[in-house]
This record gives sequence, structure tokens and C-alpha cells, in this order.
Amino acid sequence: MNIVVAVTGGIAAYKTVHLVRLLIKAGHEVTVVPTDDALRFVGLPTWEAISRNQVTTSVHEDVAQVRHVALGQAAELIIVAPATANTIAKMAAGLADDLLGTTLLASTAPVAIAPAMHTEMWQHASTQANIATLRSRGVTILGPDAGELTGGDSGPGRMLEPEQIVDAALALVGESDLDGLRVVVSAGGTREPLDPVRYLGNRSSGRRGVALSRAAADRGAEVVLVASNIDDSVLSDATWHPLIRVERAGTAAELGETMRRVADDATVIVMAAAVADYRPAEVSAGKLTKEAGGLETIELVETEDIVAGLAARRQPGQVVVAFAAETARDEDELLARARRKRERKGVDLLVVNEVGWDRGFETPENAVQVVGDDGEVVLTASGSKRVVADAIWDVIAANV
Repeated sequence: MNIVVAVTGGIAAYKTVHLVRLLIKAGHEVTVVPTDDALRFVGLPTWEAISRNQVTTSVHEDVAQVRHVALGQAAELIIVAPATANTIAKMAAGLADDLLGTTLLASTAPVAIAPAMHTEMWQHASTQANIATLRSRGVTILGPDAGELTGGDSGPGRMLEPEQIVDAALALVGESDLDGLRVVVSAGGTREPLDPVRYLGNRSSGRRGVALSRAAADRGAEVVLVASNIDDSVLSDATWHPLIRVERAGTAAELGETMRRVADDATVIVMAAAVADYRPAEVSAGKLTKEAGGLETIELVETEDIVAGLAARRQPGQVVVAFAAETARDEDELLARARRKRERKGVDLLVVNEVGWDRGFETPENAVQVVGDDGEVVLTASGSKRVVADAIWDVIAANV
């Protein structure tokens, strides 16, 4: 693929060297178009060496080849990283006073920008208005992330990591078999309070649901991710994605209410969250202490079966997918439980995985089997949670 990587004058330009390297290693043809200010951070020889192409900032070079227009016409994808507040403003105004400006105006290729600036500049009304203008024109905004900035400051404005930018940008021109689908994914684990301090919970980190959300969005789906008690470091892999909207929920009741609210217009509902089966019958208004008599027993009541309710009220053509984390003596017992659960809940597909003290939860790897509506295993997959997520979406896509 012919990709133009535009680099503007921010300290994050050093990260873009790695971004270009990743694209080259993936087999793409990359032309770097820096601004004059960008060359004050990373020099021209570095860009030419890493991209293996001639680099210039001038519209007056290669005039016979009409370079200032030809680059944009030939581009299949344009990535601007970092995108400074100044460049964002110029893009919104349609200015073409340098090679970057003319390249952008001469191109019909998808454009993705990765903003990078101090928090106050990012949050300024002018910058936000310019971002809204670019979004309305179809420009994809990648980030920014929140974190440590130049000078010791911290906050939103940090450029996404090169790997994140590459994944999201290539998704704009990559596989789009889920394009046009509206997807709802629940993730994480619910927490049922005993008192203001304690709760009944589970070990789910939310990584699987986040991976499912990212995989769907990267393949073109519009995703609502209903996140239940997911650490920001895990959730950050999804929050910046332009096709993912995050809703938060804490308890099983809150998760059920949110899922019902967002599910009606969804094409696919994926219930990947680990939902508590029980909650305390009573929640203490104050902290339960030994000094005050403690608590000898906890009376529990069942929580609602959220996915069964969603399956029962599904809209015509809607696909509902449930997940089950099980302990079992062997694979036969695991699949028998999965088949019974799929039948009981009335879902189209049920994804089952075996869990234990050292497997299933809080790990980067996963192994699953998917049971279809006839009880047959339609998928066996293992690997990273992203690899497994894509395999699951392959099966879901075949059922939509």
C-alpha cells in the first residue's frame, strides 16, 4: 500500500520514526512528508533512511513531476503523526502553504491524525472546534491518550503509541467485513456491595471484552462497550478508538439496565462480562466491623440473568452471543455444560472456556470453543485474546 506519513513539529516526532519502521516492515511503501518544524526534532537523513524514499518539505522540488499534487493523488492512506494544534488548525482551514497542505488537499485517501500537544492546548475551544470540523469531513482522530507530557506535566494530549496508530490507521483500509454493523459488547466483572467498603466480585480483568470490541471496530463495526469495573490501563486499548463508545456499569443491576438501553438497535450483542450470580440481600449503610458485632452470615439472592433476558427480547435478525467460564473434569463435561447453558439462555452462540486458579482470568492468552444453535462446536481457537477475538468474530459474521 502507498502510505504518506506526515510529521509535524512536536517532540512526539521521535515516535513516528518507529511508526514508519512498522509500516515498512509490514511491506508498505511509505513517503514521509515533514514540516520544516518537524525537521528540528528529527532530521531529514533519518526520514530518508527509515522510509527508503526521498524526503522534502518544499513544493518547489520535482516540479516537473508535480510532486506537490502527485503525492496526494497516489496515496492510499495518509497518517499525520504527531498532529500539532497548529497543523490541525491549518487542516481545518484548508490551508496549503507547504507540501503537507497540498498533499492533503490533493488526496481522496482516508486520513488519520494522531494529536499530540499539552492538555490546555488540546482542551482549548479552538482546537476542539477544529477537531469537530475534521471529523465532519471524515478524518479519523486517533487519541490523544492521557499520560506524562513534556516538561513533567500530565494529562490528555499524549500521542498514542506507534503500534496503536498503525493498527487503527490500517484498519481504515483493511478488512471491513463488519462495516455497518452496530455491536454491543459487555466486559469486565460486576461488583455487588456488602457495605461502603466491601463487595462480592470476580477475577475478570475485562481484557477479553476489550479485545472483542477492538477487533469489531477495526473491522468496521460501530461498537458500544459496556465496561464493568475495568482498570483504565486495560480500557485504554479501546477508549481512543473512533468507532468505540464506552458506557460504564458497576453492579449486575446497573449492567443489565445499561445493556437493555443500548441493545435494541444493535445487530450483535456479545455478553462477555462476568456477571455475579448472587448479590447480598441487604447492603449495610455503614462499614461492617468486628467491634460492632461483625457478620456471621451473608444472605444472598440471585441476580437477573441478563443475557437470557436480552435473548428473549431480541429484535428480528439480532444475534446474541453468551460467554461461559467453567471448571470441569474434562472436555466432555465442559461441552455438556456449554450446550445446556446455550439452550437454557436461548442464545445463538455460546463461547466457553475453562478457568481455574492459573488459567482464564488475568492472563494474556485464551483458549475457547464456540457452540452453535445445533449444539455442535463451530470453533476451537487459542492464542492471544486479540487472535481469539478475531476468530470469534469470524464465526459471528457468518451468522449475521
